[in-house]
Amino acid sequence: MSALTDATTRTRVWIIVLALLLLGGGATAYTLRAASGRAAAADRAADPGFVLDGGAGALYARDSATGRVARVDPAAPGGRAARGPACDRFHAAGNTALCLQRRPGVPARSYALVLDRELREVRRIGLPGIPSRARVSASGSMLAWTMFTTGDSYARSSFSTRTSLLDLRTGYLVKNIEQIPLTLGGRRHHAPDVNYWGVTFAADDNRFYATVSTGGRTHLVEGDMTAWSARALRENVECPSLSPDGTRIAFKKRVSPGPRAPWRLYVLDLATGREHPVAEDRAFDDQALWLDPRTLAYGQGGGVWSVPADGTGSPRLLASRASSPSLATRPSPS
Repeated sequence: MSALTDATTRTRVWIIVLALLLLGGGATAYTLRAASGRAAAADRAADPGFVLDGGAGALYARDSATGRVARVDPAAPGGRAARGPACDRFHAAGNTALCLQRRPGVPARSYALVLDRELREVRRIGLPGIPSRARVSASGSMLAWTMFTTGDSYARSSFSTRTSLLDLRTGYLVKNIEQIPLTLGGRRHHAPDVNYWGVTFAADDNRFYATVSTGGRTHLVEGDMTAWSARALRENVECPSLSPDGTRIAFKKRVSPGPRAPWRLYVLDLATGREHPVAEDRAFDDQALWLDPRTLAYGQGGGVWSVPADGTGSPRLLASRASSPSLATRPSPS
């Protein structure tokens, strides 16, 4: 019996030792993963001193080689200073920047990072899906982003998006604006295939424009945050971008049913309803940026280009190997 008792005791001791080793290994692995995560987060943050202080009109864009936000500067090496945070989509206005970062792994997940004017993180929101569009209102108070939750392109016949709104004045987050009551053709519209994307804000931080897709068609909608309502204004308008004076919308218009070169860049006059193409005749798939009341910037063919909004002139390359153009506008008075 004593031999059996000794063997049982030794077995129990080894079990305890093994358990401690496994627990210790797990704790070590967790610690290493946490440390690695912190290091990765630090690697994806802006370098010290890289801020949105380039003066009103300074152009920022995502550098394709590094994935980091760069300030376009012809005097800098390579024509840019790529020392900003790592972002898949980026936009900034006023005192606020919005950085969408895709996280590694399956299923696809991402972060929406709210950054201050010094590009320091002030809020982080976990998101499902792949970053698609990012927008900050002129005041820096309202943020919007769109994620692909299935599929990864608007050119696909089957895709789904989730568009969120964040009011920094109240902290209120609308996780999915598909909840907003939609009026289409003069009647309240209910359908399971409703998708929103590409928000652009009016100067009052209450009205916004966006694309809604339902029934195989796309529509420009005007939304009202206070009334919590949206109404369709016009068909075949995607990824709207409201001009600084609030009178025109730059958008991508479907001009071909096929997957090759389906969209062109157009401008719509909201008062008259007239629209015209700009001088960029290549395939277009972006949410344009108004550099000023007369000029648009956009991503095309792996670079950032500009073109006059009135249809005259010709495209001009602003930054090669870049995307997500954004202006550093002056901060709002405190």
